[in-house]
Amino acid sequence: MIKQLYLAVVFALLINFNAVMAQDATPTPTPTVSPTPTTKMILPPINDAQKVQPENLQGIPSIAPQYQSNDTTLPELGRVGVDMMQQKPLTLREAITLALQNNKDIEVTRQNVRISEFDLRAADGVYQPRFFAQTFYERSTTPTASFFGGGANGEITQSGFTSNAQLQGSEPRFGGTYQVQFNNSRVSSTNLFNTLNPSFTSNLSFQYTQPIFRGRRFDQNRRQIEIAKRNLSLTDAQFRQRSIEIIVGVQRAYWDLAYTLRNLQVQRDGVRDAKDQLEHNRRLVEEGQLAPSDIIASETQVANFEQNVYTALDEVNRAENILKNLIAENKNDSLWSSSIVPTDAVDLDAPVTTLPEALDAALGNRPELESNEVQRDINQIDQRFFREQTKPQIDLVATYNLAGLAGSPNNAINPFSSNDTTRQKINEVITRLNSTNPTLPPIQAIPPTPIQTVSENLTGGNFSSLTDIFANRYPTFRVGVQINLPFASRTAKAQLGRSLVEGERIQTQRQQLEQSIQVEVRNALQTVRTAEARLRSAAISRENSVKQYESEQRKLDAGQSDVYKVLERQTALTTARSNELRAQTELNKSIADLQRATGNSLKENNVEARLRK
Repeated sequence: MIKQLYLAVVFALLINFNAVMAQDATPTPTPTVSPTPTTKMILPPINDAQKVQPENLQGIPSIAPQYQSNDTTLPELGRVGVDMMQQKPLTLREAITLALQNNKDIEVTRQNVRISEFDLRAADGVYQPRFFAQTFYERSTTPTASFFGGGANGEITQSGFTSNAQLQGSEPRFGGTYQVQFNNSRVSSTNLFNTLNPSFTSNLSFQYTQPIFRGRRFDQNRRQIEIAKRNLSLTDAQFRQRSIEIIVGVQRAYWDLAYTLRNLQVQRDGVRDAKDQLEHNRRLVEEGQLAPSDIIASETQVANFEQNVYTALDEVNRAENILKNLIAENKNDSLWSSSIVPTDAVDLDAPVTTLPEALDAALGNRPELESNEVQRDINQIDQRFFREQTKPQIDLVATYNLAGLAGSPNNAINPFSSNDTTRQKINEVITRLNSTNPTLPPIQAIPPTPIQTVSENLTGGNFSSLTDIFANRYPTFRVGVQINLPFASRTAKAQLGRSLVEGERIQTQRQQLEQSIQVEVRNALQTVRTAEARLRSAAISRENSVKQYESEQRKLDAGQSDVYKVLERQTALTTARSNELRAQTELNKSIADLQRATGNSLKENNVEARLRK
């Protein structure tokens, strides 16, 4: 070790010396000097009273100057909160399944899909008929000061039951609306002029409104339904995209944990080899082939490898917690106290594919492109709707009404026929008129009679009133045109123009997205190729390190080498083993990244995400 430090210091001095020589040998380009003023400012010399050197520094407080670490025992080799005896073998597929079941982001995307499904149901519910009904009893007393008001005592009392029902809805194909309304009432009144008391009135009406221009082919209701369908497809695409991201994250975490566990074993093997070498060197010291001071270097090697073991253990803990965070259901999951043991083979084969094939797969599978397609479809729906809004609103309206009336004849006396005072006053007027031209006979007394005779069609109860409706006895038909024209449809034209520009923006975003996907595929494919090459190089390096270490051991036994070279070869062998594991892990992770870039993560891992219709 001392020899290594000595060589390192000499090497650093040589580098600094060569840098200085190179700087002196290369002439520095002289910049153009600007004219300077005639007066030259002279800076005062710096007075460094302390002479800044480590042994001359003053005012530095000393902290724990007598500190010594005499505890040479190693702490327990374990992980916090993990029972090392409770091991859980886990395959990559099982890890992906747990992540898709328990990951909170996946659960949120599932809920978003469900929300979109309910939004579609709500939008489609606009075509379901709506029924309204009410029934009430009413009694009223109204004062009247007119003789013709019909009140015998200066007031009219009226009471009755009223019921009405209404059914209305929309037609999904041509945008028409319909309405069916039924009214039924029973009224009793003290009005002397009412022919029927009580009276039963019924009415049944049908109305249909059909757009001729605006709204006939496409309206707001159909727009909302189509947008809800596209939003459902959008959330499905987002769900698949998030699933792919989770799968790739689980793959990378799984292979990182596999690497750290195997690297921990490599470091422990390094400690074992270092201890074996230490015992071998002690025998050589006893045989007189090595100096006793060489044992110190071997002991230092063991201590350094033991430090690497604890560093590797910390990496295992971090990698395992990352994986558990992706697959555990919650913080109380029993998985947190278990030691996960990856069981899948680490030597995966890289996919054999070309760049054109990978690009075609990415353009056909990436959910981001599907999301862009959905946005384009929604924009086309908006364009269709706003283009429809620029048309004039002319509606055809047809109404058919059926009425029914029945009741009991009112037996009240006709006030005009029974009022003698009125008859006498009229006869006096006739007498004065006859004084000049006697042509008008006087009015004779009329016996009291009912107000009028009631037709037999109107007598009866509530059933008779309903019978009039079903017999179509009193129909009313009306048909016409309803026009609503703004002077200038600026709002609709502006909204249409905005939707057209929005379509251009979406198309530009797609081009940008396709180019970004192409870059990702190129990078991912290149990373796979590079990782394959690094793995081959790392394997060759590990094989050669084994041979060099064994050769250096034989040289040491023959007295042709020293302990320091053997320890260097031993360190290089441990590093080469770790590098080979890291290269294999990076290859596996690059394969996962290539699957994500081409959009094949779901297919390659046998995960199916079905679109909801």
